[in-house]
Amino acid sequence: MNASTDAQHRCGWSATAPDYVAYHDTEWGVPEYDSRALFEKLTLDGFQAGLSWLTILRKRDTFRARFEGFEPARLAQWGDAEIAAALTDPGIVRNRAKIVATVGNARAYLTIETEPGAFSRYLWAFVGGRPLVNHWQTREQIPTESAEAQAMSSALKAKGFRFVGPTIVYAFMQAVGMVDDHLVDCFRHSGQQS
Repeated sequence: MNASTDAQHRCGWSATAPDYVAYHDTEWGVPEYDSRALFEKLTLDGFQAGLSWLTILRKRDTFRARFEGFEPARLAQWGDAEIAAALTDPGIVRNRAKIVATVGNARAYLTIETEPGAFSRYLWAFVGGRPLVNHWQTREQIPTESAEAQAMSSALKAKGFRFVGPTIVYAFMQAVGMVDDHLVDCFRHSGQQS
C-alpha cells in the first residue's frame, strides 16, 4: 500500500529508497510537454529495460553528460567513435544495442520534430492531449501497458524508434504524466491535489 515518511501518503514503491521519494514527489506523474525532455525520458525508459528504475535514476546525470543533454540534433550526428566512447563509460548502462538505438531514435525524433513542439504534440495526441487519470486502490491494480501505450509503441516503431515496446512506453507515460497512476490515497494523485 502506501508509505509515509513525513506524514504524506505516497505510492508504496516510492518508500524503497530516498531517491525514489524525491522522484515520486517532484517528477513522476507530472505532465511534461517539452519535446527534448520527453525524448530524454523515453530514452532512459528504454535503458531501464531489464533493470530497476533506481539504477537509471542514480546514473541519470552521467547519462545526460554522456548523451549531450539528450539533444536529438547532436545525438543524430553520432558515429562509431561516439558509440565506442559511450561503451567505455561505467557511469551509464553500457549496452551497445541501447546506445545504437538512442542514436537511431534521435534521427527518428528529428523526422517528427520538424517544428518546435511537434514531438510533444505527437506523443500527447495518444491520450487526447491531457492526462488520463486512473483511480487505482492498490499497486496490483496498475497495468503494465494500455491500449494507448500499444498504439504509441506501434506508431513510434513505424517511425523507426527502438526499445519502445508497450511496457516501456506505458512506464514512460506514467513518468511524464500522460497517465496518472498514483494510488488514490497518494497525496500526488490528481484527486488529492487542490
